[in-house]
Amino acid sequence: MTEKSKLRVFEAYANVYDALYRDKDYTLECDFLESIFRHFGMAHTENILDLGCGTGGHAIILAERGYQVLGVDRSAKMLAIAQQKAAAAELSDRVQLVEADIQDYRLNRTFDIVICMFAVLGYQTSNAEVFATLKSARQHVRAGGLFICDFWYGPAVLSQRPAERVMHAGDDRERVIRLVKPEIDTQHNVVKVHYDVLCLQGERLVEEFQESHAMRYFFKPEIEFFMNQAGFRLVHLCPFADFENRPSEASWNVAAVSQAA
Repeated sequence: MTEKSKLRVFEAYANVYDALYRDKDYTLECDFLESIFRHFGMAHTENILDLGCGTGGHAIILAERGYQVLGVDRSAKMLAIAQQKAAAAELSDRVQLVEADIQDYRLNRTFDIVICMFAVLGYQTSNAEVFATLKSARQHVRAGGLFICDFWYGPAVLSQRPAERVMHAGDDRERVIRLVKPEIDTQHNVVKVHYDVLCLQGERLVEEFQESHAMRYFFKPEIEFFMNQAGFRLVHLCPFADFENRPSEASWNVAAVSQAA
């Protein structure tokens, strides 16, 4: 994927993103994050850096819980939606948003915790992109601080295999239909996900667009290697939102917790 095409990813998708993921349980996910904070002695965390923050699903809830959150995303449209949410919730003083690529940004400050949620790390498909993202994250977390991310887990992807599917959102007046066609590239540990999105008002088609998202999946040895090379130490790996168990071939989404050296 060229740099220009990467910048286009999510531009049209931003307008329907929240509708498609309206059932995503951000509250549960933030509960999970806070359980990690407590487990690793970070219960008194004050500031969080949210990489690939999108429309602010995690950032807004964390801000409501008293954290200062700075979100970084390369999609101006996503950030505009996040800004509207923060303003509506009267949280503009707790949520700061920056348009930038998570591989290369300079905030000139460090944070207690850096998060990279909803498999955003997987959008970095080459080794160089993964390392650049983790290296930049390390530069923005204080010594002893945490980096928390989730990603598609290689053993589960290869065991279950990605499948075509259809998602419906909305009601009889306004609907969004998303058709998903995945294509797995086992030579590069990448799934190319092709989206065809239809927006309808009643039975009338008002918009249709296509996007392709390349998603990398990871195995434990390589994610541990990347973390070590970037200056982190992998301290925990578990199925997402299931801290007590170990990943298996049934764990499509896995959470990794790393500590800054």
